[in-house]
Amino acid sequence: MTLEIKTSNLEPIRQTYAYIERRFGTKPATRYQEVSFDVQASTNFHYRPLWKPEKTLNDKTHTALHMQDWYAFKDPRQFYYGAYVQHRARMQDTAESNYAFFEKRQLVENLNDEVKQKIITCLLPFRYVEQTANLHMMSGSAYGYGTVITQACIFAAMDRLGIAQYISRIGLILDGNTGESLQHAKQAWMNDEMWQPLRKLCEQSLTEQDWFKLYILQSLLIDSMLQELVFGQFDQWLVENGGRDIAILTEFIKDCLTDLRKWSDSVLKTAISESEENKLLIQAWIVELLPQVKNAFSAWSAIALSDSSIDSALTTITERSKKAGVVLLDSAA
Repeated sequence: MTLEIKTSNLEPIRQTYAYIERRFGTKPATRYQEVSFDVQASTNFHYRPLWKPEKTLNDKTHTALHMQDWYAFKDPRQFYYGAYVQHRARMQDTAESNYAFFEKRQLVENLNDEVKQKIITCLLPFRYVEQTANLHMMSGSAYGYGTVITQACIFAAMDRLGIAQYISRIGLILDGNTGESLQHAKQAWMNDEMWQPLRKLCEQSLTEQDWFKLYILQSLLIDSMLQELVFGQFDQWLVENGGRDIAILTEFIKDCLTDLRKWSDSVLKTAISESEENKLLIQAWIVELLPQVKNAFSAWSAIALSDSSIDSALTTITERSKKAGVVLLDSAA
């Protein structure tokens, strides 16, 4: 007895949703495309925002930047909620394992008092900087236009909140969960001269109404300083002075900043390549903000780093800007 198995192909009536077809054509769409493009409401609003009655909900004019298509800011990581959560969950599993290893092996005992004090006064207050970064990205999520950029901003905001929490956990590990280290860090943030320019920058930035200008400030200028100075040169200082093990606790932060940089560089390049007006606007923002950021981190590095130099961070900013399409004059950097 023989069995003859026959197969037949069933063609789907439609490949994807109509709004996706209008943008990408009649072909199967990725999950990222389905949940990210052209899903933001744009008409038939019932009211204006009570806090800004001159604007509409999802208003393009919350920034001076102009885009023909705000959905041009495609995330190269293709993060939507599910993909983002899964990716960060894997990173967090690794981070939690690192923290557990640090505590299990009691590596805090390898740190001398000088190193502990240096971490408390020069590293822990950056949790306030990260909380400010969280608010900067929340501004992009609240006032940006187009789901591809607003959803990526809220993901970045949650990343910065997580970084702030991990920095706080470093303090708790140092003092055996008493909270004394965090109290000392708060006093340093509020009163020490080394922190006041950076604190001023953070507080004044929260009054800025243009969300994309805040995006430039945070993702290009401040983050470049953080990567090069705090998690670069300061990390090296710890290595040379008996604090090498702290790198286990900051690995998540460094990986997260690297991941965010892939996205922010793409956004910056897309905005600049849109038009000459955008290019000149972003260049003007960088020229205006860079001296403030430079002054803020110079005050910190002069005390935190034995061989104080922010030239590498300024070089990084210049290179990132050039790669995106903006050439900074030497006077700006």
